[in-house]
Amino acid sequence: MISAMKDGLLAVAAIPFIYYFIGLFSSWQFFRGTARGSGTPHNFTPPVSNLKPIRGLDPDAYENFASFCRQDYPDYEVLFCVGQEDDPVVPILHKLMRDFPERRIRVLFGSGGKGSNDKVVKLARLVSEAQYEVVVISDSDVRVRPDYLRTVIAPLADPKVGAVTCFYASIEEKTFAERLQTMGMFSDFYVGILVARQLDGVKFALGTTIATTRTRLAGFGGYGAIENRPADDLLVGRLIAEQGYEVELLPYTIFTVADYGSMRDLFHKRLRWIVVMRHMRPWGHLGLIFTQGLPWSLAAIVIHPSAGVALGYLGAYLALRFAMTWMVGIWGLKQDSLWRKMGLIPIWDALAFFIWLTSFARNSIRWRDGEYYIRDGRLVPVTSSTAEPAG
Repeated sequence: MISAMKDGLLAVAAIPFIYYFIGLFSSWQFFRGTARGSGTPHNFTPPVSNLKPIRGLDPDAYENFASFCRQDYPDYEVLFCVGQEDDPVVPILHKLMRDFPERRIRVLFGSGGKGSNDKVVKLARLVSEAQYEVVVISDSDVRVRPDYLRTVIAPLADPKVGAVTCFYASIEEKTFAERLQTMGMFSDFYVGILVARQLDGVKFALGTTIATTRTRLAGFGGYGAIENRPADDLLVGRLIAEQGYEVELLPYTIFTVADYGSMRDLFHKRLRWIVVMRHMRPWGHLGLIFTQGLPWSLAAIVIHPSAGVALGYLGAYLALRFAMTWMVGIWGLKQDSLWRKMGLIPIWDALAFFIWLTSFARNSIRWRDGEYYIRDGRLVPVTSSTAEPAG
């Protein structure tokens, strides 16, 4: 009886390996089409409004914003929305306007709304103020190459495509936490995205880039309809997909400037994200236990302490995790620098498992300088503080 139970637990401990194989297959399926998809014509160039909700001063903010002013694209504007005129980012925006007089750059002050998600309230105003039908929404810490607009707009030439999103990679990493975060993105987060795409299609978007139209946004009520909800980027992708449109995930990488000064910063941001996921997709969040190969491999060794089990489970775990990271980050997204960070994979997996466990004890999230409950899919301030979240 005890032997049978041990065998059963060993079988359960192997379930993450099945997920890893699915991850490998999903990644291969996606990136093998890169060459086929690279022929997408980039001559579809409708006028575009770039929308950027801003709060505070991110590292290298000027270079991030300036990259949007150096686009190889015929006709576009850049709109910023800032909460207050005394925000420290305002002098940077004024400098941007002086340095790029040939670009149409506008700065709006105040969102004019009262939703608990300040970023979304700002986006609602930006969409209403946008001059053009086609809009590209991006976070304030994003930096792009000159071909960015042509690349993310091109798929919208197909009327079946309702939104376009893409991957991102951190640059200018200075701390251990930033390098660990990068490894987590390529070895864990992006693998999960590609598995989701393979099994259920793309029904999400990433906040670093959402290219769509005002009509598609209006189809679900626009940003005003989700101004009190978290994870607005994921929601926008889902709500556009629910209208019957495709959400296109491109094998194209943009950049974000790393800003994790400490492990504490990394822990709290990751915890915030996973607590939000627990409320939005409780069964999916619970199912993450079967994607955790490291703790299950260690459990297998405890259940059956032998050299064969240790070598088999830990060897399979390391081989599959390294293979997934190589396929997504190095082969697929051409991030050759990941070779030097491969040893961080088990450290990331241990941290991710600890954060997942911690998420069950959290009833609120910390967002910038505020604490919020998530109730019925909505953000509710813990106190009467007027502090509002921003992306």
